[in-house]
Parts: sequence; structure tokens; C-alpha cells
Amino acid sequence: MSSSTHDIEEGLTFTPKFGADGLITAVVTDAASGDVLMVAHMNAEALARTIESGEAWYYSRSRQKLWKKGESSGHVQRVIEARVDCDQDAIWLKVDQQGAGACHTGRRSCFYRAVPLGQKGALRLEFRNAHKAFDPDAVYDAKAATKSR
Repeated sequence: MSSSTHDIEEGLTFTPKFGADGLITAVVTDAASGDVLMVAHMNAEALARTIESGEAWYYSRSRQKLWKKGESSGHVQRVIEARVDCDQDAIWLKVDQQGAGACHTGRRSCFYRAVPLGQKGALRLEFRNAHKAFDPDAVYDAKAATKSR
């Protein structure tokens, strides 16, 4: 039975809308600072495990598998709050990021480069808050780091 638009947008029933690929987008922010840490995807199992455990689980499109954030790095994300957007096709996780960072490149956030605005033609990205918070080679073995990228 499908819910009406009004029920989805104004109701209290959680009915996440997964895409044709079975995934829903998850935006992840630091609960304390509000900084965007990463954007990932969840399938139904990842979302259920996240809700049940209070720790973030995702689905890797490149590896085609479920993964718990921090399973290899130890940089676990403890979920403080989970929200769903108006049409229930995106999830927002406010997390307490354990460890030095969320990004497999060794940075606190995956969003460490800015796109310059007001320019035409080929654009050159600008680093912002791009210092390495940890050494990814020391945290991940080279094979696992290559597969997750």
C-alpha cells in the first residue's frame, strides 16, 4: 500500500524511499560543529543496522558491499540524530566522529576542496581545511584503501 504525498511529507510514519538501485543518499555532519563530513549511500540493511546499533553503516557502490564506518580505520561514527528529508529519499546523520577523521584520504571531512565561483572555462580546485588529520597508509592497508576509493 503506497502512502499519499501528504502522509509522506507531514506524517510520522518512517517510509524511506530507496532509488531504483536500492540505495538512499546519506549526508553526514559532525553533531557538534555542523561540518559536513561525508556523503554516502545506504541500502535497507545499512539503514536498519544504523538505526538499531546507533553506529553508522553504509553500502559501498564501488565494492558492492555493506560496511560499518570505522571497521578498518577505527574511526567509528556514533549517530546522535538521524533525520529524513521531506519526501523521505535522503537521510541526514548527525554523528560524533570517533578518531581523527571521516575521509579515507586522511582528512576530517571528505569536502576539503572548493570550486571557485564566478569563473569560466577550466576550473582549478582550491584546498580548504585540507590538512591531514591522520596517515591513511598507517590506518588502512594499501589494498583495502585502493578498493574503497
